[in-house]
Amino acid sequence: MTRIGNELLSVEVATRGAETRSIRFRGREILWQGDPAFWTGRAPLLFPIVGRAENDLIAVNGRQAQMTIHGFAQHAEFTPVVQAPDFCCHEWHSSEATRAVYPRDFRLSVAHRVSGARLTLTAIVENTGTETMPFGLGFHPGFLWPLPGLEGEPHELMLENGAEPAALALAGGLIAGPELASPFRAGRLALSESVFAADSSLVFARGTGTELHFGVADGRGLRLVIEGLPNLVLWHPPQAGFLCIEPWHGLPARCGAGPEIAARPFTTHLAAGKQCRFSLAMEIDLPEPL
Repeated sequence: MTRIGNELLSVEVATRGAETRSIRFRGREILWQGDPAFWTGRAPLLFPIVGRAENDLIAVNGRQAQMTIHGFAQHAEFTPVVQAPDFCCHEWHSSEATRAVYPRDFRLSVAHRVSGARLTLTAIVENTGTETMPFGLGFHPGFLWPLPGLEGEPHELMLENGAEPAALALAGGLIAGPELASPFRAGRLALSESVFAADSSLVFARGTGTELHFGVADGRGLRLVIEGLPNLVLWHPPQAGFLCIEPWHGLPARCGAGPEIAARPFTTHLAAGKQCRFSLAMEIDLPEPL
């Protein structure tokens, strides 16, 4: 486990999946700490697919293999390559084992940086091979709901662009049917169990913007700033004490569309020798502990 931090923030990052395992603000945890009854994860990195594949089957240029939800990066052992008091970076490279499932060469770097009350996660994907590389990538942090210090106060999700994006209809975790009416009103979504009554996941293909706020109406909570990730997923299992706010570049497969990663909506097609960057910054404003 790698630890970075300052006088406000303390962050722990595991080598397995380069996963953020703890975010403590003024000594209080804001990240879900796992419970087998709901979800054992904290904040996995999703690559080279996000969401489900039909029958857990993917393909790259016709070469098929089994891959479970959200891909295999979350289970990989990353190597720490840089560590400073307020910064760390982990890397993972393709190998014979990865190419047997996903026949492309890549380098995936994941950096965590703390600055004041802000934590920034940055993922850089590099195509180190000779063929175009189709992939999806996403962040999957699970935040405590309610947030510490805001217990008993109504929580909301607010899009700074004021939009009312439509949600995608899902069937078994796959995209199916027409879009659904937006749960947002003038960019605001009042959070409650009823919001997730029909499906524990809300998937938005577009329109959520690059900045959002999770917390209470007066502005306390978390401000998230997103770069390079146009899709957004909210996930909350019934009665679980967390809300996952997941910026993605890529979406689950469409029902009946086949296993090709290239056919999935919002797939990135990265040319040989090129790289691309994705980031999620969290600015934290929560009451001081009593």
